[in-house]
Amino acid sequence: MATYQPARRKSRRPRLRDLHWGWYITIPAALYAAARAWPVPVICVLVLLAAFLILEAVGPARLYGLCARLAILAGGRRAQPRNGRTLAQFRGMHPTRFEHAIAELAEEDDAVHRAFPQGGANDRGADVLVHMHDGRRILIQCKRYTGTNKVTSDDVQKVNGTWRDIHRCDAAVIVTTTGFTRSAVQTNNMLRTPLRLVDGPNLALWASGGPSPLG
Repeated sequence: MATYQPARRKSRRPRLRDLHWGWYITIPAALYAAARAWPVPVICVLVLLAAFLILEAVGPARLYGLCARLAILAGGRRAQPRNGRTLAQFRGMHPTRFEHAIAELAEEDDAVHRAFPQGGANDRGADVLVHMHDGRRILIQCKRYTGTNKVTSDDVQKVNGTWRDIHRCDAAVIVTTTGFTRSAVQTNNMLRTPLRLVDGPNLALWASGGPSPLG
């Protein structure tokens, strides 16, 4: 006959909300003590943590746009299109002309030696190949879109599959006149080496003298 085993009373584990007010006191006190003992390392860790949280919340593409805008404001000048190149004009170009316009824009970067348009039926994801003065090669994929058409996750995967092994480049950029789908951004964030994504507003900033994505 089976013997009766009294049910064990489950121990109640402390929940986070039970320790809520304790954490409010413990964490600041611990940080204060650590900062007094090791001020420089603690500040470095906090800065890196803050940068990581901002990158996770904002995303690389939006963060690039924000930095570009801040750089223009810090320079005390407004963004003015160089050679009359506006976002509307980029969108009105023929795709081949757009690729040549991006190559011309890349060559205005002081760090760039030459930029060669490569687009064609068998370009394997490379529309422009940029040769930097320091020896690096950067691939640019150009997407001249209008309306609601955006760069997709498949486009990101295609470029990611060719820029290193086939084109022997050190970095890759996708430039579009519209934007990127959410899945495209998510896919890019999962890559070991994310691509540099330049949407329409950031392209306009680049053409107006803002930061180049080739640096």
